[in-house]
Amino acid sequence: MKKILIVDDEIKIRELLTRIISFEGIYEVFQAADCNAGLKKLSQTDIDVVLCDVKLPDGNGVELTKQIKTKYPLTEVILLTAYGNIPDGVQAIKNGAFDYMTKGDDNNKIIPLLFRASEKAELSKRVQHLEKQLNEKYSFDSIIGKSKAIQETVELAKKVAVTDTTVLLTGETGTGKEVFAQSIHQASNRNTRNFLAVNCSAFSKDILESELFGHVAGAFTGATRDKKGLFQEADNGTIFLDEIGEMALDLQAKLLRVLETGEFIKVGENKNTKVNVRIIAATNRDLRKEIEAGRFREDLFYRLSVFRIKVPALRERVADIELLATYFTHLCAAKIGKRIKSFSPGFLQALKLHQWPGNIRELKNVIERSVILATADELTVDTLPSGLQTNRPPVIKGNKQFSAFELASAEKLHIQKVLNYTNGNKTEAARLLNIALTTLYRKIDEYGIST
Repeated sequence: MKKILIVDDEIKIRELLTRIISFEGIYEVFQAADCNAGLKKLSQTDIDVVLCDVKLPDGNGVELTKQIKTKYPLTEVILLTAYGNIPDGVQAIKNGAFDYMTKGDDNNKIIPLLFRASEKAELSKRVQHLEKQLNEKYSFDSIIGKSKAIQETVELAKKVAVTDTTVLLTGETGTGKEVFAQSIHQASNRNTRNFLAVNCSAFSKDILESELFGHVAGAFTGATRDKKGLFQEADNGTIFLDEIGEMALDLQAKLLRVLETGEFIKVGENKNTKVNVRIIAATNRDLRKEIEAGRFREDLFYRLSVFRIKVPALRERVADIELLATYFTHLCAAKIGKRIKSFSPGFLQALKLHQWPGNIRELKNVIERSVILATADELTVDTLPSGLQTNRPPVIKGNKQFSAFELASAEKLHIQKVLNYTNGNKTEAARLLNIALTTLYRKIDEYGIST
């Protein structure tokens, strides 16, 4: 039920209003005789709408409105005045009141007014709840990992987030570059405006140009009406250009102009459109090699890479695998209605020894498969894909491949386990292995061990 508070020093008025409002059957009504009692009730109960008299023994309803909207901005206030004082009504609206009405003028007006005010209060609370969920989903706290590699990356992203600087995210496919882009936007002063993402490899050149910059009616066959592009839709917000290395050269020139002037020309138009958009780009390609090959503009590269952040591959943050696996297990188990409590030691070991060419995306898929195949409340090795089920992978040394039975394989496995135990701390690993740090580095390079 929606909660209504009546603040009035006349008990007969309070009782009359309580009867009228309660008769609707959808409101719970509370009463207070003065400002202090009203504020106390507001601190104890989540009130949707306050019906408040202007003249009160210990204050003024117009000023009380200001206090209520400051402390409880989602609560709506309707002021009641005995004389229809226009200046009071105007000031009340300025102070944040939903509306005001003359006492006893027409009690039939109270319910429709109350309904609109309570609807607005409910909508405001719903929006606040959604914004809170959005903040939690896309905040930096949502990035899972305690390894040094991921924590350093998060710290870099936090520092640039509060600026308007263009960011280039690099890293392999599946490392979570879009998650970082969303977190940067959410931590910026643009977080109340649009965050729009587009995969540059998903469209042909002509379609991508129309998607990014829009077009006017008649610009090409099928363009029957004007269309806003993503840059215009993202005005004062952020646009995320994923797989920027796939963009055609002539589109790169148009993007460069946006970065330099904030202006672009829609397809089929001859006048400039100006926008204020922050650009975050991402690529899994080496853009310097793309420049050498003539596939990427050098001037655009320097404009995009004002602040570069490399998102680490999963094999570079082995210490985070258990945390990520636990998160994905709970997520997938809840989705399909299973209860998974733990991993077997062999299961976790197999995950940590895998090289994860598909990174976090691959790990999520592997975990989902295991949850589906699990017959008990523990994930075991036999639920993994066959390629992950062996925990003794062959060791490659030069051009020679060692089998799982050779000493080199056992040595590699042991060094990998110790590095996992120390979360990649090589100095500590060398101490535990009782070898020189230089020897450890040589063996890491020799066996191709991931750290």
